[in-house]
Amino acid sequence: MEKIIIASVSRNGIIGANGKIPWHCKDELIFFKKTTMGFPVIMGRKTFDSLNKILPGRLNIVITRTKNKTNNNENIMIFNSLQKGIDYCKSQSFAKVFIIGGAEIYKAALNTVDKMIISKMVKNYQGDVYFPKVSWELWNEKLLETYPDFVVYEYSRITN
Repeated sequence: MEKIIIASVSRNGIIGANGKIPWHCKDELIFFKKTTMGFPVIMGRKTFDSLNKILPGRLNIVITRTKNKTNNNENIMIFNSLQKGIDYCKSQSFAKVFIIGGAEIYKAALNTVDKMIISKMVKNYQGDVYFPKVSWELWNEKLLETYPDFVVYEYSRITN
């Protein structure tokens, strides 16, 4: 199973501001939906809360430290660790799983994912949440798509 971080990052590394993405970019949202549709998406509780809805067409996996968090929706699964969410996806034989944020989840996943798909916004934005530091020398970069407001890169882990 391929584990993939997917993120939208401003030129200055920002991914969030006061619990929200600090830009609205329709093309980037369309790209995200097209890329993740049909596959599970793993996110932290804060990211899930900021969405205000379930992402349709995808199993939504929420990682939370909150004990006894319950759920009555078949399109949402709740786990208390990223690894348990990933293990569940493996047990269900999904071809891919996308890790969609936030910063703590990205940081926890960074050393175990196979790929990253990063939409790099062309502008700087103000915010309080940054994408984690990456050792870029461990990744091969490939340009995927170019849009007026962002450029999409795919990063594949270099294996020895």
